[in-house]
Amino acid sequence: MSASLAGLKVEVKYLQRENEAQEVKMKELELQKTELKQQYQAQAGEVISIKARANITENQVETLKREGEVKRVAFSASLLASGSADIGPFNAQMPLVFRHVVVNIGNAYNPNTGFFIAPVRGAYHFEFYIYGNGHPSYGSGAVLFKNGEHVFIAFEHQTAGGANSSNGVTLLLEVGDVVFVRQWTNTRIHDSQNHHNTFSGHLLFTM
Repeated sequence: MSASLAGLKVEVKYLQRENEAQEVKMKELELQKTELKQQYQAQAGEVISIKARANITENQVETLKREGEVKRVAFSASLLASGSADIGPFNAQMPLVFRHVVVNIGNAYNPNTGFFIAPVRGAYHFEFYIYGNGHPSYGSGAVLFKNGEHVFIAFEHQTAGGANSSNGVTLLLEVGDVVFVRQWTNTRIHDSQNHHNTFSGHLLFTM
């Protein structure tokens, strides 16, 4: 009887130790579960942060792309779209509309009005070339205007042969400023399929 009781006591102690060991394992598992949950939450937060940064980066790329497109501004056009003709003389300055467009990157030049309208604030360079047949009474010439301001003139007068003149200028333009060319008073210009008379410009850099 006493031996049996002693055996039961030993078994109970063994079971108690097993139970304690199981409790320790359960606590370890709970701790691991908590750690895994915290790691998952941290990773989920990091994923959200990465997605947010990716969206910001994508928006920045789109913005830079749009800005890059705006910054690409250049045009070149000649006077007549087809045929040949003498233009002038007139007793007042007349707008010259350069209708034969060779290139118009950014679409800042309007071939229907002859106006270049600045799309961004920056430094722009312009050139214009004017040609006329020599005449005893009439030279050939034109003036470049910024808004209503007379900037530079190109003028040549000779009695025979071809009369060529040109000029160029760099201008600081605000958004919406208008640059255009007018034929000089009492002059005559000739153009043909050879495109003697041209007006060109491009953005150097933004400011």
